[in-house]
Amino acid sequence: MKITDQKIKELSHLARLNFEDKDQEKIKTDLERILNFCEKLNEVNTDHVEPLVYMSDRTNHLRDDVVKPSINKQEALKNAPDADSDYFRVPKVIKK
Repeated sequence: MKITDQKIKELSHLARLNFEDKDQEKIKTDLERILNFCEKLNEVNTDHVEPLVYMSDRTNHLRDDVVKPSINKQEALKNAPDADSDYFRVPKVIKK
């Protein structure tokens, strides 16, 4: 597949990238090499090859979710540097 300067401009616009003219030639060459490699992969015979779903045949052994009691509000606010009844007080970070 032949990559044109127009195609590079379209792709760079879609990807929100800006290229200088000297870089555009290198990118065009790289894209052509990538597409040629992909075309080469299409030539490989994969008729009797099973699709690969997982990289290994190991399975994940996940633990059961168990509900456990947590600390209450008073315990959570006990070590807070500044608290206001039921809430943590933090410095204002948004300026208008």
